[in-house]
Amino acid sequence: MGEINIHTDQLQVVPGLVGGYIFAVGLCSLVTKERLFLSETLLAMVYGIIVGPRVLDWMDPSEWSSNSLQLTQEFSRYALAIEVMIAGVSLPKKYVLKELVSLLMLLLPLMTIMWLVSSAIIKFVFELPFLHALAIGACVAPTDPVLANAILKGMFAETHVPLRLRNILTAESGANDGLGYPFLFFALYLMRLGGGKAIGTWFYSTWAYQIILSIAIGTIAGYVARKALQYAETAGWVDKESFLSSSITLTLLLVGICTILGTDDILCCFVAGNSFTWDDWFRIEVEDTGLQETLNGLLSMSFFMYFGTIIPWSSYTSANMLHPWRITVTVVLVMLLRRLPALMASYKLIPAVRTWQDALFAGWFGPIGVSAVFYSVETIKQLEEYENSNGGRVAEIVYPIVCAIVFGSVLVHGVTIPLVLMGKRVKTTISLSATNIRNQPSNPPPRYTFRGSFSNQDTRENDDKNSLQIDPPMEPARRQTIVIA
Repeated sequence: MGEINIHTDQLQVVPGLVGGYIFAVGLCSLVTKERLFLSETLLAMVYGIIVGPRVLDWMDPSEWSSNSLQLTQEFSRYALAIEVMIAGVSLPKKYVLKELVSLLMLLLPLMTIMWLVSSAIIKFVFELPFLHALAIGACVAPTDPVLANAILKGMFAETHVPLRLRNILTAESGANDGLGYPFLFFALYLMRLGGGKAIGTWFYSTWAYQIILSIAIGTIAGYVARKALQYAETAGWVDKESFLSSSITLTLLLVGICTILGTDDILCCFVAGNSFTWDDWFRIEVEDTGLQETLNGLLSMSFFMYFGTIIPWSSYTSANMLHPWRITVTVVLVMLLRRLPALMASYKLIPAVRTWQDALFAGWFGPIGVSAVFYSVETIKQLEEYENSNGGRVAEIVYPIVCAIVFGSVLVHGVTIPLVLMGKRVKTTISLSATNIRNQPSNPPPRYTFRGSFSNQDTRENDDKNSLQIDPPMEPARRQTIVIA
């Protein structure tokens, strides 16, 4: 008789934990998303914290690989690449060209302000040199497409957020993730090289090679893929499944090419997505399939479940400069000052943001997520690769600081919509109550109380209390025989 073996290794446990959670959440997804308006990413992060090393210790990514940071970076890289491709594909025909002014305002002046404000907060709270703070601030400057999709999709967004605002925020979140490289390497080159040599290297290595070359590769790849797919579809060579997955396979191809060449794979995928659906053909073909929403849900839940297990809670101690009060102050100030004031002050220069209400929504919902984790690991990688980087303690503290800010962003942006809706309901209830009170007559009609029993069987619902209060009817009622005790 064979023995029964129960396997409790991570390889066997993790698929069950991940799959079981996604299946269970799916069973009540309509309630959580369309009625309670709870964020999938917030729920997934909380679940990850619970099953992670901090609480139950059922899932520990540090046991999956000898280099857990590299695993985190590659996971975030592919999640970002797929999300920015989806963002690019979901935009209307020639959208980037039509909204070029708005995009340039969001990607250049506003993103620069977000970088500088975040860096200034980090500098003063943690008492760091400004160059070191610039490197950490660059990680949290971009808005995140994974969290942005969670906010800009669904019944709440479709009901309350104009389509033009949803489109511009989607385009911004897709484009500025790839544009995080110039801000990060500006600080790293200055720390490593200093002066004019750093600026020169920054221009030709970051802007010319990483940014411009990535845009060129993405534009050409998206155009060629679109023409090839159109020809194959017309000729009857491609089936529905391969047709729908073409954007994802294109993403994997571009990530591989850009990683080999050392260029900006995230920006390349977003540009390729725009080029791929430049004539709106592919977007219209896949619009009603639900493929993009399904991929977005699986990616966001999987990554933030993973993120919940890797938050370095042990780093937030009073024994080092990452004291809990510093972390808390940093998260609060970054949430309040990083984006909202600048957008409220400059929204009249952004054609797609037409009103102050638009600016308030766009300024508040600029989430920090997967891209920040990706850039924090890239910062550590760059500082460890070059011994003369003069990075001080940046490599030691960048990851815990960024993870804390991401945690705060997921939490704050995840509960904002439910709290707003709850506040509206309370306000409406109070308003209706006040209106009813004002509309009541000054001398209300008397209330008559009859004690006893009714001979009519239809009015016995309160017999057990032997008391019933009856207001004088507004219209003639059916005659009833009342027996007075």
